[in-house]
Amino acid sequence: MTDNEEEAQLRKDFVESSSFDSLPIKKWLKSQCRLLGFEHPTPVQHACIPRILEGQDILACAKTGSGKTAAFALPILDVLSDDIYGIFALILTPTRELAYQIADQFRVFGKPLSLKDCVITGGMDMMIQNSALTKSPHIVIATPGRLADHIESGTEFSLNKIKFLVLDEADRLLEDNFGKQLQTIFSILPKQRQTLLFSATITDTIKKVQSISERKPFVFDGNLLHQPVDKLDQYYLLVPANVKDAYLFHLLSLYHGNNDDDDDDEKKAKKHSSSTIVFTSTCRDCQILSMMCRKFHMPSVEIHSLMKQRQRLASLAKFKSLQVRILFATDVASR
Repeated sequence: MTDNEEEAQLRKDFVESSSFDSLPIKKWLKSQCRLLGFEHPTPVQHACIPRILEGQDILACAKTGSGKTAAFALPILDVLSDDIYGIFALILTPTRELAYQIADQFRVFGKPLSLKDCVITGGMDMMIQNSALTKSPHIVIATPGRLADHIESGTEFSLNKIKFLVLDEADRLLEDNFGKQLQTIFSILPKQRQTLLFSATITDTIKKVQSISERKPFVFDGNLLHQPVDKLDQYYLLVPANVKDAYLFHLLSLYHGNNDDDDDDEKKAKKHSSSTIVFTSTCRDCQILSMMCRKFHMPSVEIHSLMKQRQRLASLAKFKSLQVRILFATDVASR
């Protein structure tokens, strides 16, 4: 089957079978999906979950926001429920924020299992992490640098029985700056494991990994579907640089301002229920714009690399809990 034929078949299968009930996951996981409001699998979930449960390695490319985390979390939890032990799966990710987001999803989906997870990232106490690792959590979510530090320092934990290795945002993990840490980690992993690579783009490095892999992975390229994320409207507004900030705050005030006396009930409801993320190119712009936003009586938080980890997590928690509906961020939070 050619690539074009495979993509055509993928579209046909997705249209004909577009509910979680159609996926070969256990009933308790289907119940969790319904409880959380997940009615229909996304294309990456529909394509990858059955292959993972069949024991195949995966190389999946799908846009941010397309449900990649659930595409590997659900089948991992499905298999784990047959024989619960730790450490069962290792998930590697390039950033601390993404590690905590992944952990949140595992906790929600895996609640019926009394799932134990462990997040290993920089910016946190090594001794506390050491203690957590030695208790054999079911799932370890880590950034390569900090996990390699634990391995090299002789922390007493074992990864030699893991069933799954996941590289989330694999395009970034396989860049040269993570090479040494990944070698340290891979050197203690068992050869008999499933390897799942998920990425927003398929780079030349990922293609090279695919070509030299002993086990040919199932490849899913969601970008070939040429479909934006569902329910996403995209607009471009070209304005002079010297008035760009003024336009930005005018738009934010339309969605989040307090002057809604002239709005009808529908507009008021939309205004008070919507959230906005504004990406900036520099930490300086991120901080200044967020401060200006608050000066205009629109509560906001910011996330950038000059903030301490505790501050970043606090900002993210406020935004996710809808305490604050405007988030300014650099690429540290873009994925």
